[in-house]
Amino acid sequence: MGGPSSSYAGGTSVSESSTARTATVTGEDEVTDLCRDLIRIDTSNYGDHSGPGERAAAEYVAEKLAEVGLEPRIIESHKGRASTVARIEGEDPSRPALLIHGHTDVVPANADDWTHHPFSGEIADGCVWGRGAVDMKDMDAMTLAVVRDRLRSGRKPPRDIVLAFLADEEAGGTYGARHLVDKHPDLFEGVTEAIGEVGGFSFTVNENLRLYLVETAQKGMHWMRLTVDGTAGHGSMTNTDNAITELCEAVGRLGRHTWPVRVTKTVRSFLDELSDALGTPLDPEDMDATLAKLGGIAKMIGATLRNSAAPTMLGAGYKVNVIPGQATAHVDGRFLPGYEEEFLADLDRLLGPRVRREDVHADKALETDFDGALVDAMQSALKAEDPIARAVPYMLSGGTDAKSFDDLGIRCFGFAPLRLPPELDFAGMFHGVDERVPVEGLKFGVRVLDRFIDAS
Repeated sequence: MGGPSSSYAGGTSVSESSTARTATVTGEDEVTDLCRDLIRIDTSNYGDHSGPGERAAAEYVAEKLAEVGLEPRIIESHKGRASTVARIEGEDPSRPALLIHGHTDVVPANADDWTHHPFSGEIADGCVWGRGAVDMKDMDAMTLAVVRDRLRSGRKPPRDIVLAFLADEEAGGTYGARHLVDKHPDLFEGVTEAIGEVGGFSFTVNENLRLYLVETAQKGMHWMRLTVDGTAGHGSMTNTDNAITELCEAVGRLGRHTWPVRVTKTVRSFLDELSDALGTPLDPEDMDATLAKLGGIAKMIGATLRNSAAPTMLGAGYKVNVIPGQATAHVDGRFLPGYEEEFLADLDRLLGPRVRREDVHADKALETDFDGALVDAMQSALKAEDPIARAVPYMLSGGTDAKSFDDLGIRCFGFAPLRLPPELDFAGMFHGVDERVPVEGLKFGVRVLDRFIDAS
């Protein structure tokens, strides 16, 4: 932490699609190429500083911003772990500023599993394919496209806008948003509101109504290491103190546990909106019936009704005939806003006294109201581009860099607008195989973001 900070001083485009732009090129014209370029930069985040491309992505973004007259800063928290930040002066600098943030890192991908190479930025079937297409180089590209278009044409935003393209979100944000908030809070001077990822995407109810889910809440996290100590010994002998046995029984209890339904205000608002849209009551206590009505977003919404703890890794032993003295497991724990204490108490009860738990990474839950001028700006921008649009609040089952920005008193929303084909499994795209985003969805997002900025 506390590595070098520098202003952008030059860079090279990484793709043949990054040709010289003219003043007549619009944001819609270039958003697809910007998205493809970003996907082609392998920014895989393995959580151990071995990822190859965050610095290259930061330089690419800085180049694109510098081309239209901004003075971006590239800030490194650790060698190669780079973020890019810039501020656009608004018509009324006395107004509170708006933050638009996105991350440039992605989770790793195995090319053998994909239809098109995950770092090719291939266009096929009307979509841009690749790791990061929806998480979240699509929003990075839309933001760049809108900003470049507005600055080329001399259109200032109504108020200052801070742009942040961040490293390390996929491993908790320690070397990206968290570093900037802790070490460079001056970059966000005057910012009171923010938009970021995993919101503003469409869910088609029928031919007369499309809901656009705006993220107003997200679950908190406890990424944990579980440890059990036992008695080491020969594998051929009886051992009633086997660490692996004890740990596996505890992990099994945890993994099979059905957590109780807890309906937060955001989830209640979402279900009320959906009930109105469908013209039928929705009962959160009857999950099977409720989720059956949600199609492709059922997985995403279902995870916001309960706390959760998913075992993800196991480790023990070094030889088949040796009983190890210790066994470990990792668990991805998520808790609802207002239910952290209940979550931890339930967790300890399920694990039992022999299991020692420690946090690998922990962060808070967030929840804000779905009201105010910024929400009105989202709704009006969406409706202008899609007459059957209705913005509704929802809770994200995961977490974003908003958790860090909340510490600065910034009210955060997930709003990366995309109009999606009803048949596209959008929720399955996140961290999944064959991640892709519709080209027309990117262009739609550019138009909506442009209107949103004017209205905000």
